[in-house]
Amino acid sequence: MVLSEVYANAMKAEIHALASVGGEVLLVGGVEEIPGIQRVASNAGLRRTLGGTLTSLNVRMAASWLEHCEDGRLTSTATSDSWQRWASGVAEPERYNRTPISDEDVMAFIKRENASHPGISRSRLLRALRDGNQACEQSRFANLYIRAMGER
Repeated sequence: MVLSEVYANAMKAEIHALASVGGEVLLVGGVEEIPGIQRVASNAGLRRTLGGTLTSLNVRMAASWLEHCEDGRLTSTATSDSWQRWASGVAEPERYNRTPISDEDVMAFIKRENASHPGISRSRLLRALRDGNQACEQSRFANLYIRAMGER
């Protein structure tokens, strides 16, 4: 199973019932350790190596886990050891030292970039802002984008 914290919480009873059945069960992500289920906790330090966003990190972790199946078994000690060696060698904590930016400056950036690059997506605009070492939380950027594009 590959589950976010939200989905794991929503499925808590079902996950615990599955654990009581026994067998080979792997949970990538989730919320908590559950006896009877091997869990691979989300590790944001792997995002740089695995690529993509934190939203889809659990899926990429699961794919990487499968690549580390040493003996063809999902939950074997050999697979777990292989994964742990790899993950501990590549994990890098993410640190951001971006400069906070006002709502007005964010909206000016959005308007300027949209004029220079018509049709650019909101996510690409946010990436460009952050690549310029400016700080803006994703939901705040989304709201400011709507305001900026509506004010044309």
